[in-house]
Amino acid sequence: MSAAAEAKPIPLIFETGQPGRANAYFRNGRGAEEFLPASALRDDLPLPDNSELDVVRHFTRLSQRTFSIDTGFYPLGSCTMKYNPRINEAMAAQPGFRDLHPFAPTDLAQGALQTMYELERTLSGIFGMAQFSLNPAAGAHGELAALLMAKAYFRKRGEGATRTTVVVPDTAHGTNPASAAMVGYKVVSLKSDSRGRVGVDELKKALGPDTAVCMMTNPNTLGLFEDHIHEIARAVHEAGGLMYYDGANANALMGNSRPGDMGFDLMHLNLHKTFSIPHGGGGAGLGPVGAAAHLVEYLPTPIVVKRGGDGYAFEFDKPDSIGPMRSFWSNFAHVVRALTYICANGGEGLKEISQLAVLNANYVRAQVKEFLDTPYDETCRHEFIASAQRLKRDTGVRALDIAKALLDRGYHAPTIYFPLLVPECIMIEPTETESKETLDGFVAALREIVELAHTDPQKILDAPINTVVGRIDETRAARQPDLRWWPPRA
Repeated sequence: MSAAAEAKPIPLIFETGQPGRANAYFRNGRGAEEFLPASALRDDLPLPDNSELDVVRHFTRLSQRTFSIDTGFYPLGSCTMKYNPRINEAMAAQPGFRDLHPFAPTDLAQGALQTMYELERTLSGIFGMAQFSLNPAAGAHGELAALLMAKAYFRKRGEGATRTTVVVPDTAHGTNPASAAMVGYKVVSLKSDSRGRVGVDELKKALGPDTAVCMMTNPNTLGLFEDHIHEIARAVHEAGGLMYYDGANANALMGNSRPGDMGFDLMHLNLHKTFSIPHGGGGAGLGPVGAAAHLVEYLPTPIVVKRGGDGYAFEFDKPDSIGPMRSFWSNFAHVVRALTYICANGGEGLKEISQLAVLNANYVRAQVKEFLDTPYDETCRHEFIASAQRLKRDTGVRALDIAKALLDRGYHAPTIYFPLLVPECIMIEPTETESKETLDGFVAALREIVELAHTDPQKILDAPINTVVGRIDETRAARQPDLRWWPPRA
């Protein structure tokens, strides 16, 4: 019998406990009303009634079923799920940072403001931007900020009504067209050429007086460097548009090349990818947005500035700014983590990190191409694309089935079916923090799965069988999620 079949489902916290157990701390007639005002008390909430021990055990059991970077390898393409150094956590937990109130006066928060200022200046130097705002809370939030800045820029120039389209290559990240649409732009999709890159001639056909922004990342989601990037930027600028850089793939180039030098006017960064901050599962991220000199005035507020002998302060007085993108000032603990990571590695260390990420990706690619198709068979950057199209035709085993079988072997599934231009796509990003032994084990698992697909495909089609939960109905889970507990009807 499989582990999935044997595993007993953990009951919901609402389904355990007995009346009165949660009130163990209120003895001798003392109730919550003694400590809280009547306006804060309710008696109509169906809260679970559990002892503290039961609650601790319940959530500890759940945590032990969670896959994390501390327990296994994430070959998750385009997400840079790398190790989060513990020194980052130690610095973020320093009392002066941890206990600082968001509304503390600036003269009592100089250390925090200096930390924000130094991170902003460092990011600007690493990526060739004039200035960054640390305000956006995540990558797509930074995208949205950049496009709002573009709108403000064209509006001030009197072109707001005419600059209405955003060019998005089919190798862009999926959030790019969504962000453009949210801001009110019309999205023009650009098909890649046979090399998996933006063709300059095709781009020029898509450009015109209505072009506002061209959104790109370099390297792109195929893991390929856009080697005509200067020609692309020149064409967009000659058409009167702006170049936007999606920083999700910055782990491939930090310290080695800079978007600002490539001709990008706007960009965002995923500090929770490139700079080793924990992320995933909808947790807090940090997505600073950067601007070239001619767009600095539109950055979200506040910006931390250095005022000579007066120390550091928030600057809110920016008349052309798009304003704040979120409450308070930033995800400040992430600011501390990112600056710690940068200081711990130094300039040469960051450069080596990118080089090792590229090395690891090519090491895995060179082995995977022996048993899976690699549509773009050339040196990649930090990630590469494989395809199970031929395997599906020969055996019926799809990219999805490979991903499920990897779960049985202790590996998180890679990104599949993205980008959409590659059938049965498998996108793999090893990151620089994984050892050769880990990468060899992952390749061996992939090879075993493919070989088994040819000899006994049903074993792959039935996967996973060694996980707590077996294969689920993913369509129903996406379209009819059951995420809320309802009290039993009387």
